[in-house]
Amino acid sequence: MEPIKFKLTLAYDGTRYAGWQVQKIGLGVQQVVEEALSKLFPHASRLHGSSRTDTGVHALGMVAHVEIPRSEFKMPEAKLALALNAHLPDDVRVVSARRCAADFHARFQAAGKQYRYFVWNHAALNPLLRHTAWHVPRPLNFPLMRAAARLFVGAHDFRSFANNRNYETENTVRTLTRCEIKRSGPLLTFVIAGNGFLYKMCRGIVGTLVQVGLGRFEVEDIPGILSRRDRRVAGMTAPAHGLVLWKVFYAESKVPSPKSKVAHAHRPD
Repeated sequence: MEPIKFKLTLAYDGTRYAGWQVQKIGLGVQQVVEEALSKLFPHASRLHGSSRTDTGVHALGMVAHVEIPRSEFKMPEAKLALALNAHLPDDVRVVSARRCAADFHARFQAAGKQYRYFVWNHAALNPLLRHTAWHVPRPLNFPLMRAAARLFVGAHDFRSFANNRNYETENTVRTLTRCEIKRSGPLLTFVIAGNGFLYKMCRGIVGTLVQVGLGRFEVEDIPGILSRRDRRVAGMTAPAHGLVLWKVFYAESKVPSPKSKVAHAHRPD
Protein backbone atom coordinates (compact mmCIF):
# COMPACT_ATOMS: atom_id res chain seq x y z
CA MET A 1 0.00 0.00 0.00
CA GLU A 2 1.48 3.33 -1.09
CA PRO A 3 2.13 5.93 1.62
CA ILE A 4 0.34 9.27 1.72
CA LYS A 5 2.45 12.23 0.61
CA PHE A 6 1.95 15.60 2.28
CA LYS A 7 3.10 19.06 1.27
CA LEU A 8 4.05 21.08 4.36
CA THR A 9 4.53 24.84 4.48
CA LEU A 10 6.72 25.87 7.40
CA ALA A 11 7.67 29.10 9.13
CA TYR A 12 10.59 29.44 11.51
CA ASP A 13 12.82 31.87 13.32
CA GLY A 14 16.29 30.73 12.30
CA THR A 15 18.12 32.49 15.14
CA ARG A 16 19.13 29.38 17.04
CA TYR A 17 19.44 27.01 14.08
CA ALA A 18 22.41 26.05 11.93
CA GLY A 19 20.28 26.32 8.80
CA TRP A 20 17.54 24.10 7.41
CA GLN A 21 19.40 20.84 6.85
CA VAL A 22 20.19 18.16 9.37
CA GLN A 23 23.70 18.96 10.63
CA LYS A 24 26.60 16.90 11.94
CA ILE A 25 27.38 19.81 14.25
CA GLY A 26 24.56 22.11 15.31
CA LEU A 27 20.79 21.84 15.10
CA GLY A 28 18.94 22.09 11.78
CA VAL A 29 15.25 22.97 11.39
CA GLN A 30 14.75 19.83 9.32
CA GLN A 31 15.86 17.73 12.31
CA VAL A 32 13.32 19.16 14.75
CA VAL A 33 10.46 18.72 12.25
CA GLU A 34 11.51 15.13 11.54
CA GLU A 35 11.60 14.45 15.28
CA ALA A 36 8.04 15.79 15.61
CA LEU A 37 6.92 13.62 12.70
CA SER A 38 8.52 10.51 14.23
CA LYS A 39 6.57 10.96 17.46
CA LEU A 40 3.31 10.77 15.52
CA PHE A 41 4.35 8.50 12.65
CA PRO A 42 7.31 6.23 13.53
CA HIS A 43 7.92 5.20 9.93
CA ALA A 44 7.50 8.54 8.17
CA SER A 45 10.03 9.20 5.41
CA ARG A 46 12.80 11.77 5.45
CA LEU A 47 11.56 15.34 5.10
CA HIS A 48 12.59 16.92 1.78
CA GLY A 49 12.80 20.72 1.75
CA SER A 50 12.50 23.12 -1.17
CA SER A 51 15.52 25.16 -0.12
CA ARG A 52 18.54 25.09 2.15
CA THR A 53 18.49 28.22 4.26
CA ASP A 54 21.75 29.11 5.99
CA THR A 55 22.55 29.56 9.66
CA GLY A 56 20.42 32.34 11.14
CA VAL A 57 18.15 32.77 8.08
CA HIS A 58 14.39 32.74 8.69
CA ALA A 59 11.43 31.43 6.69
CA LEU A 60 7.73 32.13 6.34
CA GLY A 61 7.13 29.93 3.31
CA MET A 62 9.54 26.98 3.36
CA VAL A 63 7.89 24.08 1.52
CA ALA A 64 8.72 20.44 2.24
CA HIS A 65 7.21 17.05 1.55
CA VAL A 66 7.00 13.86 3.56
CA GLU A 67 5.51 10.40 3.06
CA ILE A 68 3.51 8.82 5.87
CA PRO A 69 2.43 5.13 5.87
CA ARG A 70 -1.34 4.82 5.47
CA SER A 71 -1.43 2.37 8.37
CA GLU A 72 -0.07 5.06 10.72
CA PHE A 73 -2.14 8.04 9.57
CA LYS A 74 -5.23 7.85 11.80
CA MET A 75 -6.28 11.51 12.04
CA PRO A 76 -8.27 13.88 9.81
CA GLU A 77 -5.99 15.65 7.35
CA ALA A 78 -7.03 19.02 8.78
CA LYS A 79 -5.54 18.05 12.16
CA LEU A 80 -2.03 17.25 10.90
CA ALA A 81 -0.57 20.76 11.21
CA LEU A 82 -2.03 21.16 14.71
CA ALA A 83 -0.68 17.77 15.79
CA LEU A 84 2.82 18.52 14.52
CA ASN A 85 2.89 21.97 16.10
CA ALA A 86 2.13 20.39 19.47
CA HIS A 87 5.50 18.62 19.22
CA LEU A 88 7.52 21.52 17.79
CA PRO A 89 9.38 24.29 19.62
CA ASP A 90 7.82 27.76 19.59
CA ASP A 91 10.22 29.04 16.90
CA VAL A 92 9.10 26.47 14.29
CA ARG A 93 5.55 26.10 12.98
CA VAL A 94 3.74 24.11 10.31
CA VAL A 95 1.57 26.74 8.65
CA SER A 96 -0.29 24.26 6.45
CA ALA A 97 -0.25 20.55 5.66
CA ARG A 98 -2.18 19.02 2.78
CA ARG A 99 -2.09 15.92 0.67
CA CYS A 100 -0.30 16.22 -2.63
CA ALA A 101 0.34 14.10 -5.71
CA ALA A 102 2.56 11.05 -5.30
CA ASP A 103 5.09 12.53 -7.74
CA PHE A 104 5.30 15.96 -6.05
CA HIS A 105 8.81 16.99 -5.06
CA ALA A 106 9.27 20.14 -2.97
CA ARG A 107 12.74 20.89 -4.32
CA PHE A 108 12.84 19.66 -7.90
CA GLN A 109 9.43 21.02 -8.90
CA ALA A 110 9.95 24.48 -7.42
CA ALA A 111 9.60 27.08 -10.19
CA GLY A 112 11.07 29.92 -8.17
CA LYS A 113 11.36 31.62 -4.81
CA GLN A 114 10.83 34.98 -3.23
CA TYR A 115 13.12 36.26 -0.49
CA ARG A 116 12.69 39.38 1.60
CA TYR A 117 15.44 41.17 3.45
CA PHE A 118 14.82 43.73 6.19
CA VAL A 119 17.06 46.69 7.05
CA TRP A 120 16.42 49.08 9.94
CA ASN A 121 17.91 52.40 8.81
CA HIS A 122 17.96 54.60 11.89
CA ALA A 123 20.61 55.74 14.35
CA ALA A 124 18.97 53.65 17.09
CA LEU A 125 18.21 49.98 16.58
CA ASN A 126 14.60 48.93 17.05
CA PRO A 127 15.09 46.25 19.74
CA LEU A 128 12.01 44.35 18.57
CA LEU A 129 13.76 43.75 15.23
CA ARG A 130 17.21 42.87 16.53
CA HIS A 131 16.89 39.24 15.36
CA THR A 132 15.09 39.94 12.07
CA ALA A 133 16.60 43.09 10.54
CA TRP A 134 20.07 44.39 9.77
CA HIS A 135 20.74 47.62 11.61
CA VAL A 136 22.34 50.20 9.29
CA PRO A 137 22.66 53.41 11.33
CA ARG A 138 24.13 55.70 8.66
CA PRO A 139 21.78 57.56 6.27
CA LEU A 140 21.12 55.76 2.97
CA ASN A 141 20.38 57.29 -0.44
CA PHE A 142 17.12 55.47 -1.09
CA PRO A 143 16.49 56.67 -4.69
CA LEU A 144 19.94 55.49 -5.79
CA MET A 145 19.42 52.11 -4.16
CA ARG A 146 16.08 51.65 -5.93
CA ALA A 147 17.62 52.59 -9.26
CA ALA A 148 20.45 50.09 -8.74
CA ALA A 149 18.02 47.33 -7.70
CA ARG A 150 16.22 47.54 -11.05
CA LEU A 151 19.45 46.61 -12.85
CA PHE A 152 19.41 43.13 -11.31
CA VAL A 153 16.09 42.16 -12.92
CA GLY A 154 16.44 39.73 -15.84
CA ALA A 155 18.87 36.94 -16.70
CA HIS A 156 22.42 37.61 -15.49
CA ASP A 157 25.50 35.73 -14.38
CA PHE A 158 25.45 36.35 -10.62
CA ARG A 159 28.86 34.90 -9.78
CA SER A 160 30.01 38.30 -8.46
CA PHE A 161 27.30 38.20 -5.80
CA ALA A 162 27.55 34.59 -4.63
CA ASN A 163 29.93 32.99 -2.15
CA ASN A 164 31.73 29.80 -3.04
CA ARG A 165 30.63 26.48 -1.60
CA ASN A 166 32.94 23.50 -1.21
CA TYR A 167 32.25 22.71 -4.85
CA GLU A 168 32.22 24.78 -8.03
CA THR A 169 28.83 25.72 -9.48
CA GLU A 170 28.87 25.13 -13.24
CA ASN A 171 26.02 27.46 -14.19
CA THR A 172 25.84 30.76 -12.34
CA VAL A 173 23.20 32.39 -14.57
CA ARG A 174 19.91 33.06 -12.82
CA THR A 175 16.82 35.07 -13.77
CA LEU A 176 15.34 37.58 -11.34
CA THR A 177 11.74 38.59 -11.97
CA ARG A 178 11.71 41.12 -9.17
CA CYS A 179 14.29 43.17 -7.28
CA GLU A 180 12.86 46.19 -5.53
CA ILE A 181 13.06 48.06 -2.25
CA LYS A 182 10.12 49.36 -0.23
CA ARG A 183 10.37 51.86 2.58
CA SER A 184 8.13 52.36 5.59
CA GLY A 185 9.79 54.91 7.82
CA PRO A 186 13.16 53.51 8.90
CA LEU A 187 12.26 49.96 7.74
CA LEU A 188 13.52 48.99 4.28
CA THR A 189 12.19 45.79 2.70
CA PHE A 190 14.17 44.26 -0.17
CA VAL A 191 11.97 41.96 -2.29
CA ILE A 192 13.93 39.59 -4.52
CA ALA A 193 12.23 36.87 -6.59
CA GLY A 194 13.55 34.59 -9.30
CA ASN A 195 13.87 31.12 -10.75
CA GLY A 196 16.79 30.18 -8.51
CA PHE A 197 19.52 31.54 -6.29
CA LEU A 198 23.21 30.90 -5.76
CA TYR A 199 24.80 30.47 -2.34
CA LYS A 200 24.38 33.74 -0.36
CA MET A 201 23.38 35.53 -3.60
CA CYS A 202 20.50 37.50 -2.03
CA ARG A 203 22.72 38.68 0.79
CA GLY A 204 25.42 39.72 -1.70
CA ILE A 205 22.89 41.76 -3.67
CA VAL A 206 21.50 43.43 -0.54
CA GLY A 207 24.97 44.18 0.82
CA THR A 208 25.95 45.79 -2.48
CA LEU A 209 22.75 47.84 -2.67
CA VAL A 210 23.26 49.13 0.86
CA GLN A 211 26.78 50.17 -0.12
CA VAL A 212 25.31 52.01 -3.13
CA GLY A 213 23.18 53.86 -0.59
CA LEU A 214 26.30 54.67 1.44
CA GLY A 215 28.14 56.00 -1.63
CA ARG A 216 30.72 53.23 -1.99
CA PHE A 217 29.34 52.19 -5.39
CA GLU A 218 27.56 54.13 -8.13
CA VAL A 219 24.39 52.89 -9.82
CA GLU A 220 26.37 52.72 -13.07
CA ASP A 221 28.83 50.27 -11.46
CA ILE A 222 26.31 47.42 -11.26
CA PRO A 223 26.49 46.18 -14.90
CA GLY A 224 30.28 46.14 -14.72
CA ILE A 225 30.26 44.21 -11.44
CA LEU A 226 27.94 41.62 -12.98
CA SER A 227 30.16 41.24 -16.04
CA ARG A 228 33.34 40.78 -13.98
CA ARG A 229 32.05 37.51 -12.47
CA ASP A 230 34.30 38.02 -9.45
CA ARG A 231 32.97 38.10 -5.87
CA ARG A 232 35.77 40.43 -4.80
CA VAL A 233 34.49 43.34 -6.90
CA ALA A 234 30.97 43.44 -5.44
CA GLY A 235 29.80 44.64 -2.05
CA MET A 236 29.64 42.91 1.30
CA THR A 237 27.48 39.94 2.22
CA ALA A 238 24.60 41.23 4.33
CA PRO A 239 24.12 39.50 7.72
CA ALA A 240 22.02 36.34 7.73
CA HIS A 241 19.44 37.43 10.32
CA GLY A 242 17.76 39.97 8.01
CA LEU A 243 16.84 37.38 5.37
CA VAL A 244 13.51 35.55 5.13
CA LEU A 245 12.52 32.85 2.63
CA TRP A 246 9.12 34.36 1.97
CA LYS A 247 7.51 32.04 -0.57
CA VAL A 248 8.25 29.13 -2.92
CA PHE A 249 6.45 29.06 -6.26
CA TYR A 250 5.26 25.96 -8.11
CA ALA A 251 3.65 25.41 -11.49
CA GLU A 252 0.21 26.30 -10.15
CA SER A 253 1.58 29.59 -8.78
CA LYS A 254 4.01 31.07 -11.27
CA VAL A 255 6.81 33.38 -10.19
CA PRO A 256 5.17 36.83 -10.43
CA SER A 257 6.34 39.38 -12.92
CA PRO A 258 7.68 42.67 -11.54
CA LYS A 259 4.26 44.29 -12.10
CA SER A 260 2.13 41.52 -10.62
CA LYS A 261 0.73 41.67 -7.10
CA VAL A 262 2.05 39.31 -4.45
CA ALA A 263 -0.04 38.34 -1.46
CA HIS A 264 1.46 39.81 1.70
CA ALA A 265 1.78 37.13 4.36
CA HIS A 266 1.60 38.33 7.93
CA ARG A 267 4.90 39.19 9.51
CA PRO A 268 5.23 40.91 12.88
CA ASP A 269 7.31 43.91 11.75
